[in-house]
Amino acid sequence: MTTHPSSWLGLEGRTCVITGAGGGIGRATALAFAAAGARVALLDRDKASLAETAARLVAQRGPEFVAVPCDVTDAASVAAAAETAERAAGRASILVNNAGILRPGTLATISLADWNALMSVNLTGYFLCAQAFGRQIRAGGGGALVHIASIAGSEPQGASGAYSVSKAGVVMLSRLIAIEWGPGVRSNVVSPGLVETPMSQAFYAVEGVRERRSATTAAKRIGQPQDIADAVLFLASDRASYITGQDVVVDGGFSQMLMSLVPRPGY
Repeated sequence: MTTHPSSWLGLEGRTCVITGAGGGIGRATALAFAAAGARVALLDRDKASLAETAARLVAQRGPEFVAVPCDVTDAASVAAAAETAERAAGRASILVNNAGILRPGTLATISLADWNALMSVNLTGYFLCAQAFGRQIRAGGGGALVHIASIAGSEPQGASGAYSVSKAGVVMLSRLIAIEWGPGVRSNVVSPGLVETPMSQAFYAVEGVRERRSATTAAKRIGQPQDIADAVLFLASDRASYITGQDVVVDGGFSQMLMSLVPRPGY
């Protein structure tokens, strides 16, 4: 029998669905689940990015997987993806809600179209996928949902439109799922801090930004998608069987640095 690097997690043979699997945190999470022996269903509306993640999985020679183009804001698209994924990879026992976008803008200037677009992907999309794949998870006797939010869900991030509002909504959505679908279904949130992804890459291309941002964390570095994937795998596994309804912050200690940033002459 093949021994996987993360076999202690007990994820072998389980079917995991990952939205926004075309890049960044989603791609890292898909590769990590495959390495742990899980069957993986990749969902993303960007077909080219989806194909690249699929190619990475082929190269990794992991378990079976299926790549399904899906717009998480469209209930019909989500329903069709759920049916296709179940037929190809088996009934889901894990859902990782990860698809997300950012539309910057102050509350005084952001358009309703941008507000609605962001909320549709970042919050309503999570709800639609939780409903569709939650049916499979409950029908199979239980499992886990892990939702990718952000520290912006608890700390307001100005000039980011509906982003903080949407991520705060994700945290409450997860808590409601935990109490309504438990005990057989667990639901938790991972809230990343400063993580280098395609969405944030442009910031780090500016000279000095990486160094200044790194200095605001206790870890003194910027997080990578794998840092988030590791937390997701743990929460999805039976090793976290008594953890539900929680928001796990993965930020390298950034959120603990507030008082250390206050000038104190003489110290």
